[in-house]
Amino acid sequence: MTTVGEALVAGLAARGVTCVFGIPGVHTIEMYRGLAASGIRHVTPRHEQGAGFMADGYARASGRPGVAFVITGPGVTNTLTAMGQARADSVPMLVVSGVNTRASLGRGMGHLHELPDQLGLVSQVALEAHRISQTDQLAPALGSVFDRLATGRGGPCHIEVPLDVAGIDFDGALPAAAPATPDEPEAALLDTAAARLDAARRPVILIGGGAKGIEAAVLALAERLDAPVVQTVNARGLMHGHPLTVAASPSLDAVRNLIAGADRVLAIGTELGPTDYDMYATGTMPQMAGLIRIDICDAQLARHPADLTIRGDAGTAVAGLLARLPEGARNHDGAARASAARHAAREEIGPYMRSMVEMLEAARDAVPCALMVGDSTQPIYAGNLVYDHDHPGGWFNAATGFGALGYGIPAAIGAAIAAPETPVICIAGDGGAQFSLTELMVARDEALPITFVIWNSRGYREIDMSMRAVGVEVVGCDPTPPDFAAIAAACGMPYCICATDNPADFASALAKARRHAGPTLIEIDAPYTPEQD
Repeated sequence: MTTVGEALVAGLAARGVTCVFGIPGVHTIEMYRGLAASGIRHVTPRHEQGAGFMADGYARASGRPGVAFVITGPGVTNTLTAMGQARADSVPMLVVSGVNTRASLGRGMGHLHELPDQLGLVSQVALEAHRISQTDQLAPALGSVFDRLATGRGGPCHIEVPLDVAGIDFDGALPAAAPATPDEPEAALLDTAAARLDAARRPVILIGGGAKGIEAAVLALAERLDAPVVQTVNARGLMHGHPLTVAASPSLDAVRNLIAGADRVLAIGTELGPTDYDMYATGTMPQMAGLIRIDICDAQLARHPADLTIRGDAGTAVAGLLARLPEGARNHDGAARASAARHAAREEIGPYMRSMVEMLEAARDAVPCALMVGDSTQPIYAGNLVYDHDHPGGWFNAATGFGALGYGIPAAIGAAIAAPETPVICIAGDGGAQFSLTELMVARDEALPITFVIWNSRGYREIDMSMRAVGVEVVGCDPTPPDFAAIAAACGMPYCICATDNPADFASALAKARRHAGPTLIEIDAPYTPEQD
């Protein structure tokens, strides 16, 4: 007879799950009974937060939900940070945990790993949270979670199985997963949007993470309208090198001016959040004339005023617009407007940030079409301002939205497992890297060919600069970095060091690292002085 734990794992496998990230414990042993025979790959992080970040990176690289297995109590609370990042960036993730026996829940008796209300706690972050208190609840919970992650806005979901339920006989059935069907936009709204876009003379398109996977359709629409395309952080790479691309932050004046000069703005799959549109926390947003929004989420559409809102799948909506717009490209000076914005944005960020962008561009050219996974560190901040990546969906980091430090190293591991044929470069600062250095050993365990780049500025330099900028005495920004050469040796990784003022040496080091079968570590010597402010 199959147990509930075994049935849960079988249900995951039936829905296409091929890998889980987890640390087993006494509250999840019965789920591991099913895992061993399932054929699902298990990857063991060194901390449950790492499990969540690995699931996040896996989901971004694969387009499928990442799955983490964690114990009740501290396993769940350790994973909440990663769930918060996934929610902010609409990343599909499922966290499966144990929980104490049903009779003990909420009683505060001091059981191992006890929380007052674990389900209630997780519900504050998860899109959905389910407890399997009886066997007939398992199939509906799995169906609900995977349907939501396949057809709605992505984010974290949670299923918990009490200790006294996981090992009992499962006497129910697990129906086959229903095929996902795109959420169809309303035809009349597409008619209206197409007519308004056709009448525009200076259109601009904004795209966010919701446009991932539909780059060909977005490109066709941009060319049809002759419209510059501004990409938020989570949309970078969708139109690399194209004359209409504006791979620069809409927080920059140069890009805001481009948007303000439009007579019609079309926003596709972007929440218009301040970490993309108001990075400098001025409390203002770019002016958007005649705004048309396309989004999968009603709640998102309600959060900003717009002339027209269209709820539905972005790919279906863009295809519908193309079908309604007259054939033939317009001539609205789109390439000229985009070029002016790109050049002005690059000038606007100044020489210090530009030098870091040049290092990113050297990395891109040395290792084409890589997944470039970032932590919250200065070169990533620079790239989020201005950087044109060459791989759709291949530039992602934790420096927007929730902004969790320690993301880069484990997320790169998840991405490398999801896309084994694609190069992966992880960029983390010395401060952020120390949040998750232990996860380097997972890359060693799994023999993953990731190039880990540590930008060593010897402390929390972005915060240091921010304190100085407003006249606050700098406190707490100088944690001593470890000896990264020794760290690499301890992890059995090749190591080299490069200077920030030599992109050619960095490119050469990356190309050499690419020839190594396993993980490598490159340290960038980036000493900071206040004169750089």
